[in-house]
Amino acid sequence: MKNLFSKSLSKKKLAILSASFLVFLSALGFFLYEGTKKTVALTLDGQEKVVKTHAATIQELFDELNISLGTEDYLSMATNAKVKDDLEIVWKPAKQVQLVDDQKKKTYWTASDTVEEFLKEQKIIIKEHDKLTPGPDAKLKKDLKIDIQRAFPLKVKVGGKEQKGWSTSTTVADFLSQQGIELNELDRVEPALTETVTKETLIKVIRVEKVTDVVEEPVKFAVVTKKDGTLEKGAQKVVTEGREGLLSKKYEVVLEDGKEVARKLVSEKKVRDKQDKIVAMGTKETVVQVSRGSTPTPASSSGTSSSNTSSSGKEFYVNATAYTAGCNGCSGVTATGLNLKSNPNAKVIAVDPSVIPLGSKVHVEGYGYAIAADTGGAIKGNKIDVFVPNNSQAYRWGNKRVKIKILN
Repeated sequence: MKNLFSKSLSKKKLAILSASFLVFLSALGFFLYEGTKKTVALTLDGQEKVVKTHAATIQELFDELNISLGTEDYLSMATNAKVKDDLEIVWKPAKQVQLVDDQKKKTYWTASDTVEEFLKEQKIIIKEHDKLTPGPDAKLKKDLKIDIQRAFPLKVKVGGKEQKGWSTSTTVADFLSQQGIELNELDRVEPALTETVTKETLIKVIRVEKVTDVVEEPVKFAVVTKKDGTLEKGAQKVVTEGREGLLSKKYEVVLEDGKEVARKLVSEKKVRDKQDKIVAMGTKETVVQVSRGSTPTPASSSGTSSSNTSSSGKEFYVNATAYTAGCNGCSGVTATGLNLKSNPNAKVIAVDPSVIPLGSKVHVEGYGYAIAADTGGAIKGNKIDVFVPNNSQAYRWGNKRVKIKILN
């Protein structure tokens, strides 16, 4: 019995020892296995993680982590690099973004964090006046759309002065705002503010303003003739001197780029009344005594020249020159009060009243029917001066000898 008990106890001890040894070996194996692992610090898409691994290469490590590496992903080390203890690895998965560069679309895969990094990666240059949406500091995310509008030079005229600027494909209103060009209430813009600008667009900002202009305008007086039976026929006398009136007119003037384009009369006010010039014209007939075989002579002036005799129906030759109402020193008003500036087509001749009485109706060869209504300092004897509307006609007339006939 004692031997049996001893044998049974020995078997239990052996079993316990065996089991303990196996546990020891397992624990030792476990510790040896764990102890031989390498510690690796990972940054996975911005998340930090520390792992222990027996992986020999970077690729094996990511396979252990069930992470598929894309060709466009960012990996700080090559996939075939050996895994070492305390290794630091950074991985960023690539994101798909769409780039529209001056209306040309293209899709990219990138692991960049920001728009600016992506542009540098793709060697895409953004110039000073180009428009980038979203901005360079924007974070990249899946299916992000990046838009680049390339700027182009543009001409703009403001108030008639040309200047240059840069623009993207935007509206006229946006371009003016970008350039700091402010519009006044009445200003006009061509083309319309809602139009889209192109490289060929010329923008005009026409500065429009309304101003008030007050001017004083003279009111010409008329020459009024009155018959006077106490004066010899052909003689004249100024009864009342003429005086111009004065009228104040207020205008609303529209200016475009400083130049007047429209004028509207708003009001007018009389400052001074005009005073007409009154001229007395003699109508007293000279009594003529006629004897057979003699030349008629005026009874009232028997000692005067024979040229004062009645000239009705008389024909003779004279030297004729021409003059205008605008000649040097001319007032435009004849000796009998006729305003030639107001009557540019009047048929008038200047005469020596001692030869042809003022007021006489005549016919001048090459000139036609006229009235002797003017005198002149150089008009003496058989000489006349015919009135014409302008200098060119006066030059064409020149100085010629013509026949004149006194009709009354």
